[in-house]
Amino acid sequence: MATISAPGFGQEIGPGGAAEIPFSLPDDQTRHPAADSYALDGPRVRTDPRATPLGAREANRLGVTRVLDAARVPYFTVRGRSDHGHTLAVAEEHRERALRALRHDLADEDAMVSLVLDPEGGTTEAAPSATSRAWLDAHEALAVHLAWHHSDPGGHLLLGRQYGCAVEFWRQDGDRLLAPRANRVAWAVAAGGPDVTGPAHLFSRFVSPWTPPELAPALPTRPEFLVPTVDDITFPVDLVYTWVDGNDTAWQRRKAAVKGEVYHAESASDARFISRDELRFSLRSVHLFAPWVRTVHIVTDDQTPAWLRTDVPGVRVVSHREIFTRPEDLPTFNSHSIESQLHHIDGLAEHFLYLNDDMFFGRPVTPQTFFGPTGVARYFPSRNRIPQGPVVETDTPVDAACKNNRALLRQRFGRVITQPMEHAPYALRRSAMQEAERDFPEAWARTAASRFRAMTDLSPTSSMALYYAALTGRALPSSLPFSYIQLAVPDLVARLDRLLIERDKDSFCLNDAFSLPEEVEAQQQVLDSFLHRYFPTASPHER
Repeated sequence: MATISAPGFGQEIGPGGAAEIPFSLPDDQTRHPAADSYALDGPRVRTDPRATPLGAREANRLGVTRVLDAARVPYFTVRGRSDHGHTLAVAEEHRERALRALRHDLADEDAMVSLVLDPEGGTTEAAPSATSRAWLDAHEALAVHLAWHHSDPGGHLLLGRQYGCAVEFWRQDGDRLLAPRANRVAWAVAAGGPDVTGPAHLFSRFVSPWTPPELAPALPTRPEFLVPTVDDITFPVDLVYTWVDGNDTAWQRRKAAVKGEVYHAESASDARFISRDELRFSLRSVHLFAPWVRTVHIVTDDQTPAWLRTDVPGVRVVSHREIFTRPEDLPTFNSHSIESQLHHIDGLAEHFLYLNDDMFFGRPVTPQTFFGPTGVARYFPSRNRIPQGPVVETDTPVDAACKNNRALLRQRFGRVITQPMEHAPYALRRSAMQEAERDFPEAWARTAASRFRAMTDLSPTSSMALYYAALTGRALPSSLPFSYIQLAVPDLVARLDRLLIERDKDSFCLNDAFSLPEEVEAQQQVLDSFLHRYFPTASPHER
């Protein structure tokens, strides 16, 4: 593991804590071939080709606990208010020993130290652990916050202070230890209480019981922190992709052999079926920013990406033939048709996210972003409006499907839907899709049998199932910081650069429905550069 020193690392860009590193070597600055760091001002940054937010979080915890363990300073893990860093509690009587050990053992380290001086969490400016100023007033601080900064070797992903580890000093009052600031559970624990172990998901909503234990191990704590709280999500959340490789000649032959009228230019556009390798990077976004997902199901027409490892747990490829209840409906080249069958995936969780392969997580998110602790799904209505009136020939496929959804839902519930959904992850309830198929069997079967998009389609996942869940008490409207970018726009480079630098969106979609053949190659070069910089860390499911 090498280290890079770069300016500007004391600040993070965007709440997600991931930022494009804004530096270049000065003209007179060269790097010795054997050197492992740049001689620039600012925090030193550890580089790792497997850098992830979860990995940085765990590395920072281990960097602190190895010092406390060596000094025999007892501590326990607190359920702090941060989902991305750890909080350790040390009794006030052990403060001097803890500070002496930390200052001594980190004198040659590249950790950044800041002090928490008030209960609301305000901190001093971070300073290198090797400097005296880092430890000024540490004897009076409520907590000491330590963080090693991490990045990928290309210097695109900054994992900084947000993923650090705080050491709090708890004051004894009789038979209790009192917290110096608020946490998620308790102001006090028994001073002589037993040491126990708690699962990692209790200490961060960024992990779940299904996160691999090597990434999020169990932690030493106290019994007071093992209680279930009202905002804990204890049910599994799966993720489903639909994917097609339009460059596959076997698939092209199947498509050419199917007879059917393509009614709309958008439906006929080959851009709808181009594989730009987005799935690889969307999976990277899950690995980086949603490690709480239990299982990823990739639904395909008997296609498997050449780069995908299917022998690693956590991802499975699902054939259309496994989920379509009527084999005669296959092959199909209609996303609405495929989406109408997703709830038939064997073993699919009741709560799942549906993503197209051109959707990405843009920064760390939690299950609570998409579901409430009781299981209620959150949906994200668009600012657009569904056109009034019945389906007409000039409707787009999206508007026609929304109108068909609207008619059925009004008939069933007496309510009128007015908004489509944003191009963001769809938080779905499997049971709602099952019941919608039961309530609207003819329309559902007609959509499943539609090999290309048709005026009679429903949009099962992006509208129908979400509103059905809402009208049956299983979903609520919400909002999500997201971005939607059409690849065919003239200012594509500027938009992607802005997204890369700011990194302030929970999700973004890079959609391609109208690109001309002569535009694809130039777009691909721009897209490749952007995706490699935004998601530099390969997932475990890549060969």
